Amino acid sequence: MKKVIIYQVFTRLFGNRNQTRKEGGTIEENGSGKMRDFDREILRRIKALGVTHVWYTGIIRHATTTDYSAFGIPCQHPAIVKGRAGSPYAITDYYDIDPDIADDVDNRMAEFEALVERTHKAGMQVVIDFVPNHVARQYRSIAKPDGVKDLGETDNDGMHFSTDNNFYYCWGMRFSPDIDLKGEADEPYMEFPAKATGNDHFGCSPGRNDWYETVKLNYGIDYCDAGGRSEHFSPVPDTWNKMTDILLFWASKGVDAFRCDMAEMVPTAFWAWATDKVKCRYPEIKFIGEVYDPAQYRNYISAGFDYLYDKVGMYDCVRDVICGHRQASDITWQWQVTDDIRSHMLYFLENHDEQRIASDFFAASGAKGVPGLIVSVLMRQNPFMLYAGQEFGESGMDKEGFSGVDGRTTIFDYWSVPSVFRGYYDRRKQTREERTLGAVYAKVLNVATNEQAVAEGEFYDLMYANSHIGSNFYAFLRKYGSEALLVVANFSSERSECDVKIPEHAFDFLDMPEGRYQAEDLLTDDKMVLSLSKGKSVRMSVGSCYGRVWKFCCKH
Repeated sequence: MKKVIIYQVFTRLFGNRNQTRKEGGTIEENGSGKMRDFDREILRRIKALGVTHVWYTGIIRHATTTDYSAFGIPCQHPAIVKGRAGSPYAITDYYDIDPDIADDVDNRMAEFEALVERTHKAGMQVVIDFVPNHVARQYRSIAKPDGVKDLGETDNDGMHFSTDNNFYYCWGMRFSPDIDLKGEADEPYMEFPAKATGNDHFGCSPGRNDWYETVKLNYGIDYCDAGGRSEHFSPVPDTWNKMTDILLFWASKGVDAFRCDMAEMVPTAFWAWATDKVKCRYPEIKFIGEVYDPAQYRNYISAGFDYLYDKVGMYDCVRDVICGHRQASDITWQWQVTDDIRSHMLYFLENHDEQRIASDFFAASGAKGVPGLIVSVLMRQNPFMLYAGQEFGESGMDKEGFSGVDGRTTIFDYWSVPSVFRGYYDRRKQTREERTLGAVYAKVLNVATNEQAVAEGEFYDLMYANSHIGSNFYAFLRKYGSEALLVVANFSSERSECDVKIPEHAFDFLDMPEGRYQAEDLLTDDKMVLSLSKGKSVRMSVGSCYGRVWKFCCKH
């Protein structure tokens, strides 16, 4: 068994060689990355980082202001597109590929199929987004298989709610959001009757901070029932069948996992029904859920999810420790509250929704995130995810257009990410800091994927016996068979000495004999003799914002 390491790439940005980076620029001005940018050599480098899965974000066709009507692709009204490139989560055709990322637009699906094949040949699996909660306001499929009815095609828009409808409607009301409905177009956008908005706004007038560019999908829940919210799951709502067919379509293309956007906004009853049907046909496929409510975690796991975002728990805690707002020992409580579902929790420090570690809004330095990386990756058997550029200290501090200076890499604009471009396509121009941080990430991630103690071993938290080592250290043991790892992370900006106590219970729990062991630090190649005795301490020096991963063999 291998530790799962997911590498998120924003396909439109990753391989973009155009460095114009004009604020609010068009695709002609700023360019776009393509699926072919992930050639055999680039995929080899990604795998060498320690990656097992590539999450290609922004694959399915979504709303954009770019005109592809010459290829038979419907145009979108610019007033309901966020940014010139548009949000990859405002889907316009669930059966189609984003033309921005294709070299030959007419053969864009074939290009995707070739990308899947290349990724598999490189020894990695493919993850794509499934966006089940909402679609673009002007959704219309031109690529759906023969015999498939489009979303909304048979809706009765005179009814606010019906299990036969795919959307919710505001009878007799025109769509009137708090935005300019004309934008750069000659005529204003018109929608009558108005459809409910994706973030559960069921009126006709969403605000500018609502997801006004999207329409909520109807899974059989009447949110405006006179008696309160009511569920209508029998007979099976029409949307259930259509969305499950979409999952099966992409699974047939060789997709290995779905990252399900805002999964908690879709009822668990649907997920249990859909995941069962998909896994019956494709038993190895995985479902990754974007779920933020810890009280719902177990419900979504029971409904078929393999992994769930651990955002409001582990991510928030580790971020606070990196920023000096909490003690490192607080990490103990975070893993304890999900210990019964630990194998299902997906740890991460960055993704497209979160601020970059190196941004001014987080730690202002990618290097400061290294101890958080060591802990998040090596602590448990569960998967870890990183975002392209994180390994080079990408700051996300650009002002790209629709996205302002917010510490995140834009998903709405045509742009490029210089640190990623240098890291994969022009490494001679990498800064020393980028090369150094990239090497650290490769070491930590490869420890995770190559050491059985990480992927399959027991975990023992040492913090209850080490309150004396201060607020900046976190220490634990991992053990598989006779191989063991002693991991110590230092969140301090100063190199520090610490004495890590190994309590008697650790020896008993891990079946680890006392003794003197030759140990090697897998991060620095340093060697030392570990003298392990019950209740005694091991003294070591740990670099600033760094860690130690001492590997030793402890046979009886």
